[in-house]
Amino acid sequence: MAERDFKQELDDLRAGKIDQFEIGPDNFQEFQRIYHAYPYRTQITGQAHIGGKIIYRMIKR
Repeated sequence: MAERDFKQELDDLRAGKIDQFEIGPDNFQEFQRIYHAYPYRTQITGQAHIGGKIIYRMIKR
């Protein structure tokens, strides 16, 4: 299975190419390292769901 490019997913979300993306418990730790280094992370929010999945979306302003 190919590794996910989390920075690209964050960039696509910010650019409006995608509306949201999902992170599961199996790749949460890897994603968090990228997310915390992402300069626009304050514009993105995550909503936790049952089972450990988190849906990330742009914050509506």
